[in-house]
Parts: sequence; structure tokens; C-alpha cells
Amino acid sequence: MKKTSKLLISAAALIVTAAVAAGAFFSWRASEQIALSKAAQEELQNQVAGLQTDLAGVQGNLSGMQDSLGGMQSDITEVRENVEEQLHAGEDVSQEDNVVIAGSYTIVSTLPISEAYISGDTSALDDKQKETLDMASAILEKIITPDMTDYEKEKAVYVWMTENLSSDPGLLTVIPGTQADCDNPYGVLKYHNAVCVGYATTFRLFMQMLEIPCMVCHNTELFHSWDLVQIEGSWYHTDIYSDVGSASFAHFNMTDTMFSRDQNWNTAFFPAANDSKYCYVCLNAVDETDIYNVPKALRAALDAHEGVCSLRFGSSITETDAQIVQNMLDNISSRLSEGSTYEMSMMWNWMPVDDGYVLAISITWYDGQENSDSPEIPDDAYEKIDTAVSDAFGDITY
Repeated sequence: MKKTSKLLISAAALIVTAAVAAGAFFSWRASEQIALSKAAQEELQNQVAGLQTDLAGVQGNLSGMQDSLGGMQSDITEVRENVEEQLHAGEDVSQEDNVVIAGSYTIVSTLPISEAYISGDTSALDDKQKETLDMASAILEKIITPDMTDYEKEKAVYVWMTENLSSDPGLLTVIPGTQADCDNPYGVLKYHNAVCVGYATTFRLFMQMLEIPCMVCHNTELFHSWDLVQIEGSWYHTDIYSDVGSASFAHFNMTDTMFSRDQNWNTAFFPAANDSKYCYVCLNAVDETDIYNVPKALRAALDAHEGVCSLRFGSSITETDAQIVQNMLDNISSRLSEGSTYEMSMMWNWMPVDDGYVLAISITWYDGQENSDSPEIPDDAYEKIDTAVSDAFGDITY
């Protein structure tokens, strides 16, 4: 019995021991699992942190890409604007002022100066405008009289400008650098050196000071400008630049028909010039009845170094007559182009007038014509020239 009890006690002890051991094992496994779980959590946290870092990097890259994209868009916009500017650089505009001619020279309003002249109030003018006004006023005082008609005033200004504003033909540099003012009246009146914009705005200034309506016109290609002036309600083209230095009247008070042979412009914006009343070639046309006298009349005009040859024919002129004249003038033009003493070019067209037609021949003389005022080298200087050159460069042959 005692033996049985001991065995039972031993078995119980073994069971307890086993239970304790099993508990310890399971406790160890749980601890191991917990440890593993913490390690996994730390790993997971590390991975999350890494992902967050990567995400921040991606976001940074995305921000940089957005900045780059913004820069690219700005570049694209700039390129597009430059392309548009280039495409439209020669595109005409329906306005008179603030137009760029030849890509460099801007037509600027002259109203502040002319209005100051009319009102007598110069307080709004800067120093350069005041000096311009003084120069222009002094010129008008010399050439304009109260009894003149608007046409006579316009003609007086044309004559003064074309006779007095030619550039110095000599070799001595007596005109300072005036490039900055060659497109405005200040440079024209002070230095007598200008581009077409300068002459056009100066002529307009004079007309505005005389209260004669005037506009600066430009061709559709935006490389040349001239004036449209209104006399007794009718408009006429006057191109000072083309006649400066000669006063030939070749480009004075032309009609649209005449001037369109040389230029084209925005006829939808600028007023039409269709009246021949104050057209210079019509006013000064010589009556003629025989078309075969045209060559003789033209030769006389060339020998007199005139800028216009105009002949008035009656209404009996026919298309055949006009074709004959065309053939004669083509023949003359070919002869002159092959070499002659006449350094010039000419254009011609028929102008319808009330009682017939006027043959208008405009003559443009080139610089260096035979009556040039450039000084000649004295005969006794040539020997000295040869000696001076030979002494210095005699060892060099050519």
C-alpha cells in the first residue's frame, strides 16, 4: 500500500514536473514569438521609414520636375513669342505712330512740339524738344510768309528740306555720331543726317506747326516711310527722303496711282490720294499734241537735271498712242542703262485729268552725278602723290 502511494506520488511529481517543464517550454516559445514579433515590427518600421524617405525623395524629385516643367513651359512660351515676333516682324499695322521701320527706327509722335508752337506754352517739353522747337521755328520764320496758301507753305518746306538737309558729301567727318537721333526731327535739324523716318517726321512736324493735316505713312514691308499731306481737303504723297539734296519734285505731291509704282501701303487705313489738283506733275505739265515729241522733251529735262518731265495731252489720246509712248520710253531707258552721262532712274505713268491725260515721268538722280560739288584733286598734286607713295611702298609691287 505504501509502495503504491509512493508510486502515485512519484507519478504526480513527474506529472507536475512535466507540467512545469511544459509551461516553461511554452513560456519560452511565447517569449521567442514575442521577440520575433518585435524584431519584425522593428524591421517593418525600418521599412516604413525607408519608404517614407523614398516617398520624400520622390516628392522632392516631383517638385524638381515640376520646377523644370515650369521652366520648360516658360522657355516654350518665350520661343513661341520669339517665333511670332519673327513671323510678324514685317507685318503691317493699322496705325501711324509707334511703328518700327527697318527693324530699328520708330515713328514717334511730333504733336507735343507742334502743339507747344501753336499754343506758345512749352512747359510740357523736355530740353531736347525745346531745342527742336527752336530750330524748327527759326526755319519757318525764314521761309513762310502770312500771305502764302497751304500749298505754297508746303512747297516752301519741301524746297528748304530737300536743298538744305543733304548729308555732307565730303570725306572730312564734320558730323558727330547721330545714329540715336537720325529718326527724329532733333537729329535732322541739328545734324542734317537722317534715315527716311527722320525726314518724314520732320516734314510732318513742319506741317503740324503750320496747321496743315499730315500723316507719316509707311509701306507694308515696314522698311520705308514718307508723308501724306492734305491740301484743301485732298491728300497727296510727299517723299522728302527720296528727293533730299536735289529738290527735283520727283516725289512731291504724288497721287496713289503715281506712288504705287514705287511703294505699297495699307490703303484701308491711310487716306486715298486721288486728286490731281495739287499734284506737282499735273500742275506743271506742258501742253503737247504730238506723242513723238516725248523723247525730245525728256532729253531737255535730263539736260536741265530736272526731276520731273510732264506732258499734257488732250482727250484724243488712244491706247495705241499710249503703247507707242511706252515703247519709246522703254527704248530710252535701255539706252541709258547701257551707260551714259545721266546717273538716274525714271518711272512713268499716265494720269487722267479733267480734259485728257498727263504723261508723268519722275526722274531720280543718284549721288555722284556729273555736277557734283565734290572738290577735284589739283593737277600738280598727282606727281607729289606718286613720289610720296613710291618712297614709302616702292619695294612692294602689284
